[in-house]
Amino acid sequence: MRQNALSLLRLVTFVFLTACCANGAPERSTLSLDGEWRIADSLSPSEIPAAFPSRGEVPGLANMAKPGFADVDAFVSREQLANRIRAKLAPAEWLTQYWTGKVEQARNYFWYQRSFRAPKRHEIALLKINKAQFGTAVWLNGQKLGEYAGCFSASLFRAEDAIRWGEQNTVLVRIGAHPAVLPDTYPTGSDFEKIKWTPGIYDSVSLIACDNPLIETVQVAPRIADGTILVQTRLQNTSPNTVTTPLLQKVSTWNGSRNVAETQPVQIEIGPNSERTLTNVIRIPDPHLWSPEDPFLYVLKTQTDGDEQSTRFGLREFQFDPQSKRAMLNGKPYYLRGSNITLHRFFEDPLCGNLPWNERWVRQLLGKLPRQMHWNYFRFCIGPVPDRWLDICDEEGILVQNEFFVWTGGPGWYQGYSRKHDAEEMIRQYKDWIRDNWNHPSVAVWDANNETKDDIFHTRIIPAVRPLDLSNRPWENSYNPPAGPNDPVEDHPYLMQSGFNGKLTFKMTNLETMDGKPRPGVLPSVNHAPLVNEYGWLWLNRDGTPTVLTSNLYPQLMGTTNVTSRERLDLYAYLLAAKTEFWRAHRNYAGIIHFVFLTCSYPGVYTADHFSDVTKLKLDPAFADYMGEAFKPVGVYLNFFQPELRRGQSRQFTILLVNDYDEPVKGDLILTLENRRGKQHTLVSELFSLPALGNEARTLRLEVPRHLSGACVVRAKAMLSGRKESTSSRRWVEVR
Repeated sequence: MRQNALSLLRLVTFVFLTACCANGAPERSTLSLDGEWRIADSLSPSEIPAAFPSRGEVPGLANMAKPGFADVDAFVSREQLANRIRAKLAPAEWLTQYWTGKVEQARNYFWYQRSFRAPKRHEIALLKINKAQFGTAVWLNGQKLGEYAGCFSASLFRAEDAIRWGEQNTVLVRIGAHPAVLPDTYPTGSDFEKIKWTPGIYDSVSLIACDNPLIETVQVAPRIADGTILVQTRLQNTSPNTVTTPLLQKVSTWNGSRNVAETQPVQIEIGPNSERTLTNVIRIPDPHLWSPEDPFLYVLKTQTDGDEQSTRFGLREFQFDPQSKRAMLNGKPYYLRGSNITLHRFFEDPLCGNLPWNERWVRQLLGKLPRQMHWNYFRFCIGPVPDRWLDICDEEGILVQNEFFVWTGGPGWYQGYSRKHDAEEMIRQYKDWIRDNWNHPSVAVWDANNETKDDIFHTRIIPAVRPLDLSNRPWENSYNPPAGPNDPVEDHPYLMQSGFNGKLTFKMTNLETMDGKPRPGVLPSVNHAPLVNEYGWLWLNRDGTPTVLTSNLYPQLMGTTNVTSRERLDLYAYLLAAKTEFWRAHRNYAGIIHFVFLTCSYPGVYTADHFSDVTKLKLDPAFADYMGEAFKPVGVYLNFFQPELRRGQSRQFTILLVNDYDEPVKGDLILTLENRRGKQHTLVSELFSLPALGNEARTLRLEVPRHLSGACVVRAKAMLSGRKESTSSRRWVEVR
């Protein structure tokens, strides 16, 4: 009887879908408006230019237009003015005179225009701009559709009253040429180290056409304990009449489109010009979990009489455990290893061009290179990425700490320079930001801000928007108290920061006696899982020259005579790897996230990345070598930083081992003394065994040959049995 009932249900569903298709519904038409647009500029927000002399790509930036615009990104933010005043490069009164920023260009707005042929008539037309800065206003066929102040989330404009169905249409988009066109209390991006502020429609634009009821949003929240998904569907009826519609949802695999589960059609009634939100649970047979090691994806197809929408998701849960102070992926401890990407700083790089919208380049940046470096985690720092980036993270398998673009300092830190926030506007924009990203399995952590002290985040913003995310992802709140009991906290242990303007007080030999614990009083809470998501303070430009923050440091590390760029880059990689090994080895943090993988590099920048050729994504060879070893799942840390060894000396070395695999590993631990060309002069070894996710310390004694002298390397190497893997920790030393 049960089998007969199931067969009847399938038949009814088939008849229902066949009838829908026969009636021309459900149907959603999505027309991409990406491509070449005409561009003009103006001082006035209301006087539409009479001519559009330039051409530029969408998505893209205004500085890519041909012919180009003079001073297209010339704007000095309040935070950058504060830096200049501290460095005595600008008068103190500028901070008051240019409180909203110093505009150094002869325009306030850019205007983008293009034509398109609309699809056949529908009841609803929505123009969607995924992201644009700074502020957006839209006209269609001369009729203004509206404005949107957000710079980091999608704007949607109702267009059915202005569209010409089946005919040519002209769309006009106005964006701010710089942040100062928007109210100072609105989030437009704040960054003490960003020098250029480039406007643009930097994400995709599309026209959506459908009939009532519109599927406004679909959110999928996995529940892996019972193999189900919680689905929240928001429907909107834009007509003056009540509509009744069946609602059907079906799950299939993303690869192969294999049907997995479907719901029974449910009749829904929605009143005139109103909305309904429905929540239901769908069971997934034999659930296949998503992880960086196995990024398996599903698709949920939602249908009404007038609309259909596909939502991609992964069965993934991610939290932090305050007891163990570890990250938990799908219910198991999981150590985070990774880096930062500051895309909005890369926007100002002379070599940026259209690279952020080049599919092959982005996929290599987010897929091939992280695997090469053994990373499973990125922080998208102070600035969002185009939607396609997160799609690729979902597919390639990267966990993302998604940070809203706020870095304003705060009382007692950058006194007098912080921005007063409009709480209601901040909440509106954070809500839109969550809506845009809540279905990505790669998005593991919401990050409210960067290095900012302001009670508004944990008292107002996060509590107001957190309930929107049915997956209840953790929130990171920078230097503010955590907003929830299971939220992480961050640490930025820049051990060499003293060398910025003054005498370098930290020496690498200090690490030999340090325990790797957070410094007292630094963390906003000691009862939450901590992350190191910035460290180093060793930045060099891609050509090996120091940045603003390290120009005083490298002379103290290397002297000033006959030092080559190659020698600086080699030292940079060597020291950064040693610090990475140190922070990982002591197991006091849930994750070690290096700063920074992608940013800008040109004279005058504060930080820089590690590419020898960013256009081809070629990493500096020393960085790829040393940091590639430092981030391997089985980590090795040789706790030795003495500059010299004596010939004939017998010395004991301490070696710390960590295992990030969720299964035991064993092998040989080998300690060698080599010359700089790799020739071994002495070797000792012993067997080791590490439990799953375990760590231990070992000591080995090494004899220094009496005949050896000069520059050498002490190498501790873990050779894994059965995996054909090895990890090395190296220390430079002079034998005298």
